[in-house]
Amino acid sequence: MSHTRRDFLRATLGASACACLGPTVFSVSCSAGSQPGACDTVLVVIQLTGGNDGLNTVVPYGDDEYGRNRKTLRLPTPELHKIDSLLAFHPRMEAFQRLYDQGCLSIVQGVGYEKSDRDHDRAMRDWHTADPGHPRCQTGWLGRAADHLRNAAEMNAGAVFVGPIARPFALNAESAIVPSLRSPQDLILRGEQAGQSFPDSDSPLLQFLRQSTLEARIRSERLRSVVESTAGAGDYPPFGLARDLRTIAQLIRADLGMRVFLAELGGGGIGGFDNHANQLGNHCAVLHQLAESVAAFMKDLRRDKTLDRVLLMTFSEFGRTVRENGRRGTDHGAAAPLFLAGGKVKGGLVGQHPSLTDLDQGALKVHIDFHRVYATVLDQWLGIDSRTILGDRFEPLDVLQT
Repeated sequence: MSHTRRDFLRATLGASACACLGPTVFSVSCSAGSQPGACDTVLVVIQLTGGNDGLNTVVPYGDDEYGRNRKTLRLPTPELHKIDSLLAFHPRMEAFQRLYDQGCLSIVQGVGYEKSDRDHDRAMRDWHTADPGHPRCQTGWLGRAADHLRNAAEMNAGAVFVGPIARPFALNAESAIVPSLRSPQDLILRGEQAGQSFPDSDSPLLQFLRQSTLEARIRSERLRSVVESTAGAGDYPPFGLARDLRTIAQLIRADLGMRVFLAELGGGGIGGFDNHANQLGNHCAVLHQLAESVAAFMKDLRRDKTLDRVLLMTFSEFGRTVRENGRRGTDHGAAAPLFLAGGKVKGGLVGQHPSLTDLDQGALKVHIDFHRVYATVLDQWLGIDSRTILGDRFEPLDVLQT
């Protein structure tokens, strides 16, 4: 499809209809069932904006260096949710402990990349493009994945951002349309949109437009049916992230061809993860929202056995320093833990916890390059050759059930 025709469709039908256009045909080979790599698998990415403090998320309470470096931020051991004799979840992350105990949550330790300058914008762009050191890269790794999922002859929204902030750069694509949504209602056609018709003509463009409009109506009605049938279903907490994940669950069930979703926590005015001062209370709030929202999402998908199709991944642009600063906060760091959750996740700890004494400018050293996580979800989950997206081959992690 040429850019001219695509722009014409945008102007004629509107962004809502455009997001519903095109048959769900992808340029990847499909395997049967909901096994990793099958063409009905779905990736949900949650961006933790601001640089999450990994040491007060997955807490190394069994290491004396933790307490020595955090006089005011040290979390009381009796309140932690213990994983083993070294590590525990933050007191407000009881929901993550339940997921971990159920075997559907993995903690990938010491994730990051070498030579980050620890600037928010540059570090986030490195994670978004998966191309550190090349600031002029104009596409994001999820946008390139969306390009791959888009059939060259049709329009299809293989990826979508759900949330209140501007669409993150990770979804910048070269040719695929990647919409931003606030709720499922953004994709349901109404009034003139739903009843719009076009004159009979032999024009290939009008013929295409009629067919695309019909397909948009079908998808709109499918989504409307899902929204109505799930109204009140699922026990989601009253958080913004929970609302966005509920929307994603509805879109997954509607089966509109979307296989990549991105949501965000921390950038919408709730304080975020950039806690240079008075970290304790704010970090409690955002971690609680993360844990409870993800747990509700997992429970919702499990009730109709949709969870085996879904892999959820978190990331943040960097971790924080080991030693707290003089303002009861922490400064920009390097490595941090990353979470993977879903019905096909092996569960457990991945990699060794970084040393609290052998540091990189006061922060944990990177043990696992984030490209390895990306390669894993691309190759083994979405069924996309990661080299076409990342530009190189990276060793995958052993985190998914076969």
